[in-house]
Amino acid sequence: MGRKALPKLKPDVDFSQHFFESDILETRPDLQSYFPTQQPLEVEVGTGKGLFMKNASGQCPEHNFLGIEIAFKYARFAGYKLAKEGRTNAIMLHGDGQKIFRETIPSGSLEAVHVYFPDPWWKTKHHRRRLMNEEFCQQIQRVLRPGGKLHFWTDVLDYFEMAVETLHQATTLQGPIDVEESPAEHDLDYRTHFERRMRKNDMDVFRSQFLKPGA
Repeated sequence: MGRKALPKLKPDVDFSQHFFESDILETRPDLQSYFPTQQPLEVEVGTGKGLFMKNASGQCPEHNFLGIEIAFKYARFAGYKLAKEGRTNAIMLHGDGQKIFRETIPSGSLEAVHVYFPDPWWKTKHHRRRLMNEEFCQQIQRVLRPGGKLHFWTDVLDYFEMAVETLHQATTLQGPIDVEESPAEHDLDYRTHFERRMRKNDMDVFRSQFLKPGA
């Protein structure tokens, strides 16, 4: 199932405050400084076209949302969509999520981390490239506040089992906590465009939450 081409961006939409290159973090590392109001911060790594960012920031205006996407065209498009929606509590960063977690995000600063349908890197020799590796799982635990949550979904059972095992071995996060599949109330009532595709084609989605103890 190939991806459709992205719609053209309208030139009259100013998304300069919704899309940033990660290089900016070298001189402006305070993530809360990108939002007009300091509130609990949630981060999505691998936003794709930004459906979760758009929906979640609208449904939960009392939280700030930071999206990180390594593909420039998708990060830019997601930032554009946030600007079109008039979101003041959501921004996009184009960059490497693992590097940003390691070098920029303070310990205990996040309300939640969201990882939805990361690249499965199918070949065994490429499994080391998977996002949910030991180091990144430890970084997730570090940046979550006590009581904070990791939301991890994938359509690949092998990846799901590998990630759960890694989280158990490398962290003290509690889980996996089952996540019920809720019926979609409209055509874009999904966490991501990828979930929408999977469910419309009757394909499995493996959902989980993990909780950082100590709240």
